[in-house]
Amino acid sequence: MSDVVERTLSVLPGLLGQHDLGVGLRGSGGPGRVSVTSRLGSLIRSITALTSKHEEEKLIQQELTSLKATVSAPTTTLKLMKECMVRLIYCEMLGYESSFGYIHAIKLAQQGNLLEKRVGYLAVSLFLHENHELLLLLVNTVVKDLQSTNLVEVCMALTIVSQIFPREMIPAVLPLIEDKLQHSKEIIRRKAVQALYKFYLIAPNQVQHIHDKFRKALCDRDAGVMAASLHIYLQMIKESSSGYKDLTGSFVTILKQVVGGKLPIDFNYHSVPAPWLQIQLLRILGLLGKDDPRTSELMYDVLDESLRRAEINHNITYAILFECVQTIYTIYPKSELLEKAAKCIGKFVLSPKINLKYLGLKALTYVIQQDPNLALQHQMTIIECLDHPDPIIKRETLELLYRITNGQNVIVIVQKMLDYLKESKEEYAIINLAGKIAELAEKYAPDNEWFIQTMNAVFSVGGDVVHPDIPNNFLRLLAEGFDDGKEDDQLRIYAVQSYLALLKEEDALYPQKFLQVMSWVLGEYSNLVTDVDPEVILTKLHSLLKKTFVTSETKVWIMAAVSKIASHVSSSMTVDKLIQEFSNSLDTCMRQYAFELKHLCEDKALMKNLLPFDASCNDIVVDASLSFLDGFVAEGLGCGAAPYKPHHQRQQEKLSQEKALNFEPYGLSFASSVSSSGVTGRQSPAGLSFGSDMSGNSAETGHKETNTLKLEGVCKLWGKEGYLPKKESKAGKEDEPQTVSCGSLLAGQMGDPPVSQSDQVASLSEEDKEKQQLASTLFIGLGSSASVSLMGKADTATQKFKRKSKINATQSSEEMSDFQNSAASDFGPLLDTVPINMEEGSLNTKLRRASLCSSDIVEDNTAFETPQSLKTSGLDDGLSDSRMSQSSLFDSNIEIFQPSVSAHCESASKIPLVLCLPEELEELPHSEVVELCQSDALALYLCKVWTDDSLLLTVFVSNKTTSAFNAVNVVFEETEHFQVLESPTYQFPVIEAKSVKLCQKYVLMDTFCTMGNLSGSVSYQSEMETHLEFSITLSLLDFIRPMKMTTEDFGKLWLSLSNDVKQNIKMSSSEDSFSAALNALQQKLKLHIVDIIGNEGILACQLLPSVPCLLHCRTHSGMLALWFRSPCSALPDGLLYQCQKVMEKS
Repeated sequence: MSDVVERTLSVLPGLLGQHDLGVGLRGSGGPGRVSVTSRLGSLIRSITALTSKHEEEKLIQQELTSLKATVSAPTTTLKLMKECMVRLIYCEMLGYESSFGYIHAIKLAQQGNLLEKRVGYLAVSLFLHENHELLLLLVNTVVKDLQSTNLVEVCMALTIVSQIFPREMIPAVLPLIEDKLQHSKEIIRRKAVQALYKFYLIAPNQVQHIHDKFRKALCDRDAGVMAASLHIYLQMIKESSSGYKDLTGSFVTILKQVVGGKLPIDFNYHSVPAPWLQIQLLRILGLLGKDDPRTSELMYDVLDESLRRAEINHNITYAILFECVQTIYTIYPKSELLEKAAKCIGKFVLSPKINLKYLGLKALTYVIQQDPNLALQHQMTIIECLDHPDPIIKRETLELLYRITNGQNVIVIVQKMLDYLKESKEEYAIINLAGKIAELAEKYAPDNEWFIQTMNAVFSVGGDVVHPDIPNNFLRLLAEGFDDGKEDDQLRIYAVQSYLALLKEEDALYPQKFLQVMSWVLGEYSNLVTDVDPEVILTKLHSLLKKTFVTSETKVWIMAAVSKIASHVSSSMTVDKLIQEFSNSLDTCMRQYAFELKHLCEDKALMKNLLPFDASCNDIVVDASLSFLDGFVAEGLGCGAAPYKPHHQRQQEKLSQEKALNFEPYGLSFASSVSSSGVTGRQSPAGLSFGSDMSGNSAETGHKETNTLKLEGVCKLWGKEGYLPKKESKAGKEDEPQTVSCGSLLAGQMGDPPVSQSDQVASLSEEDKEKQQLASTLFIGLGSSASVSLMGKADTATQKFKRKSKINATQSSEEMSDFQNSAASDFGPLLDTVPINMEEGSLNTKLRRASLCSSDIVEDNTAFETPQSLKTSGLDDGLSDSRMSQSSLFDSNIEIFQPSVSAHCESASKIPLVLCLPEELEELPHSEVVELCQSDALALYLCKVWTDDSLLLTVFVSNKTTSAFNAVNVVFEETEHFQVLESPTYQFPVIEAKSVKLCQKYVLMDTFCTMGNLSGSVSYQSEMETHLEFSITLSLLDFIRPMKMTTEDFGKLWLSLSNDVKQNIKMSSSEDSFSAALNALQQKLKLHIVDIIGNEGILACQLLPSVPCLLHCRTHSGMLALWFRSPCSALPDGLLYQCQKVMEKS
């Protein structure tokens, strides 16, 4: 250990840049000067020489006291401050708090030279976390360093941004980091990609507009930049792989080049070319090829090549082989690759090395669902792993057995799991294994007795660390019962009998959750057992209450059980004794229960009504409106009491009255300020004009412009309270629309059949015979002729405990509300979503509480044009935007695969002219008619109609044959984001030959998304039943409508909204005026222009049915500054993304 310390001390001066060893404590020379690096070395030596923790604490506290005095001294130089920071870092790494130095670390990063800034940034990255309040002081420093011409400063700024920069500060640096993607130095581009990856993880909505730049990074000439971009693509493809299928060829080509060794030798590790890069690419290909034959076909050759080349006996090649196996079994299967992957798994499983054996079991667990016979080939090895001394091997073997469990082997596998559970001391393993045992017991229990005994073992061995869902699900199963009432009673009777037997043991110590389960079951169903006196059960429960190990929470369960049992007996001495004993208890909760039980025992009729038998699943009618308090409220209001205000309204008023900190820098755009409504105060949108000028791009530091307002001849229209003049409301004000709710198995079995036991040597040892007998018991039901029932797959066998819910599904009636009334009352805060009912074309609006939750925003490729004639953009244009560049990946000898343009979208000219909308829809804004799907006999076409209050999907069903079709059904599938009103199925009894039928469905956005797919299918009967599938792409803009209001109403509503987003957007050269930009937003995004005042404008729209979103915008120095506010947290981000696309395409 001392040798390691000496070597560390010898290299410290070089690492810290300390070449002048004659620097004193105050930077002055002299005979007594002492090197501060020597001070660090002395500190390290002193700590390593100590013999106790107490001595270390004393020494560190002395050092911290000295450092605090030094850094606080006004005469301390930056060079000395740098050395003090190094010692502070060391103390902080040892676990001692040194918060007094945090602010000095920030100052050092701001003021020092290159080496001092480096130490300052290092200290900040180690001292502070993402949510630390002092990070706000670092924003301007990072912005300045990102604009620096010194590469080292830029690198330091990008590093700190990718480590600890918080979500709220991203807009301040995002434009600068985007520019760094075009930097001439590859290290800058690589660090910029890493920073954007960090941004994508913490705020994906804010970087969705630069996905095209990610594609350029993937084609970068430097391999490091390309490798950095793979992290972003892996994350995006995990969330939605459909949008990146066109890049499959590019990823395959990159992997071929990597495997072929065409990367620089610096990327090699133990002679293996870029192994971590290979692993990333294999994972990406696995996600892209899942359930997709066409995409998977592109990967087969490179996967075969990867398996063949990974032959070096080293851990990193084993990792590559493991990823190859997982990818091969994930994508659409190919028999040759599956055979090679199975052989690779066999080598792993049979390896004597523990790490390789673990990899084999892990891979076997992963592929067992696709190839059950693979487990049969290695059944004896799996049996041996059950007795392996390594607990990790045991645990992975049990995981494998869990995956192959069925009704025939459940008893043996559960027993093995219970044996391991009794031996395990690790809390995580206990929680995980207990949950799996409970799941298997509920799904495959052969009889009631085994089920109850197994669950008792889980509760007893698992203790109080088992997940709360396990006892809750067990009790719910007992309460809800099965399809057979007689079987319900048998299960409950056996449970009561087993718990009474367990309670007979006087000295037994049971976990608290197990005691709670016992108490509940005895209280609910003890009267089913007729051969046991209730007084005996009450006596056992009373004795439990006296136990010292029973917690207060468990005593409450026991008291509840006593109360239920007492309701079924006329009188009980035990109950009277219990009431008398606990009426004077020091535990207030127990004393209260005792008094309640006493009063209930005095009124048996009331007691039976309150505690009926087997009523745990009955609905309890709750008066959510608290109507019984109406009289009290009316009396209070009559006496002058203030009316109730919801919590969010009180919070907004409090924020508007407080003098909150203003984080907007002078002369900078509000894109660089903190866009968090929880920090900034509530202010009128025009208040920005009086605060600061908009500089647009923070990188444009060369423009020197004054920030003084020129108010000569300008009428004062805006003030602190909003819009000043009281404008007359416009005549004929349109009513707000009442709108609607947002409310394989492989084809062939791989592997050979198991070897017959009769072919083996007859003279086997007793141990081998036992293992073979255990194997035949564990792996029963996995043969090719047997019906396989695997976890995670559809099980055709009848489930033992199939729950039958006794809960009556009642829907509470909700009062009708009119949006116009809420709009007239000062535009109070709106709910995130408003659901609907639609019957025969009439829209009835109901208000309820729902969730418009923010989701990860996907790129929207749908372009909207004028409201009169909205046309969908061509597929060729969409693909041309995302096409890879011709630049080589690493050098001129390496080419990138260019995805070809797919031509599966026909032009509008090929659509029959007979497909026209009805007259009442022809006047409404609508898209062109496009093809959804077709066969030789039938074709489907789609036209979107944007009504004022919903999206109407008009589907044309065309019979192209000379014979009629019967029973044509168009079915829309349920999705997470969209809701099809009325029935999702539309049926045509018959479609005559050469004719077209029309199907209309109203669709609403149920959960917020920027783009999503609504899938469906059409089936028809001719000579045989035919089935076609289709998918409709729906955009956020399909559900955005203009929201007309006055300027005064806009100001009131603005102050009441809580979620906002601010961003600067460059205006294109074609946008020669502010009005042109507003017109573009109005036409493309369906925004209503409320008012234009000079170079500022306010616009409004709503997400159907009635979620408002307000926009305040202004121009400055060629930039368009946007500020969105809405009650829905995700809506401003989504509309900001659309605005960025509109400005880019203008």
